[in-house]
Amino acid sequence: MAALLARLCRGAPGLRAARLPLAAAAAAPPLRRPSAPPGPPRPLSFSAAELVRAAPGPLRPYLRLMRLHQPAGTWLLYLPCTWSIGLAAEPGCLPDWHMLSLFGVGAVLMRGAGCTINDMWDRDYDKKVVRTASRPLAAGDISTFQSFVFLGGQLSLALCVLLCLNYYSIVLGAASLSLVITYPLMKRITYWPQLVLGLTFNWGALLGWSAIKGSCEWSVCLPLYLAGVMWTLVYDTIYAHQDKRDDIIIGVKSTALQFKEDTKQWLSGFSLAMLLSLCVAGMNCNQTFPYYSAVAAIGAHLAHQIYTLDIDKPEDCWKKFASNRTVGVLLFIGIVLGNLLKRKDSKNVEEPLENRSFNK
Repeated sequence: MAALLARLCRGAPGLRAARLPLAAAAAAPPLRRPSAPPGPPRPLSFSAAELVRAAPGPLRPYLRLMRLHQPAGTWLLYLPCTWSIGLAAEPGCLPDWHMLSLFGVGAVLMRGAGCTINDMWDRDYDKKVVRTASRPLAAGDISTFQSFVFLGGQLSLALCVLLCLNYYSIVLGAASLSLVITYPLMKRITYWPQLVLGLTFNWGALLGWSAIKGSCEWSVCLPLYLAGVMWTLVYDTIYAHQDKRDDIIIGVKSTALQFKEDTKQWLSGFSLAMLLSLCVAGMNCNQTFPYYSAVAAIGAHLAHQIYTLDIDKPEDCWKKFASNRTVGVLLFIGIVLGNLLKRKDSKNVEEPLENRSFNK
């Protein structure tokens, strides 16, 4: 009996053999389920949003603070500069491409600086609005001190761009900084912050001409500037309708809240003022048929935009707002083509002052 018990304790060879596969299975790594077949490759995209998303993690909040992932605002800041540069070109000539590039860099930097200032002022408000709660400062991705240092860097680079211009333009450009800083505060004070934004965003309509000519020709620059301000009142009122419910709750003012259901009538009036101002600017610099054709196309675009606008649908408001880049590009093309049709005419082109003095 003792021998039988010892044999059972040691286990029979058959039982040990049966346990070996179980032990091997326990020691082996777990089997993986077959992975799902890979989907179609993601198409390569060079959109601003994709480029920002692909940026290194520590850099991404700063790019988003500049709104590089939403370039519509940069275009709306840049395009009035292109109008002015185009109108200032010599008859029969293309615009100065070097100056267009310089102003393009300046527009990216100054729009980024403006957005940084705006987010620094509004970080507490942005936390309470769904659309803006994910902004880097509101979400806590970067600190106020970090954004302040970043703002200094942007303004320093923008100053380098400004110093490439003539003295008149340097002074004129520096004068816009007070508007850039104070604009974000206007929504706390007045129902017309969009007007202040228009004065700020369209400064390039003055600066572009002076950068080419050395000073402003006010008979051209002022109507062009006014047209830009009216245009901003159109697109930024549409933009403000996205947040009107949140704005009421947190106590922020806008033209969207001021106009309410009369918004389309106001936008129509601003559009008409814009078109008339563009015609005055064109007549004062002897523009030709392509320019006025572009102004007519802009009128049709704005009319369709306002007629089909649904101020109670944020998605539609954003779509209409973003479509205003087309307005600016249309005008620039009209200016370039209209200028190419101009001919140098001694009666219309003023003789340089030094030449007149010499001829006497």
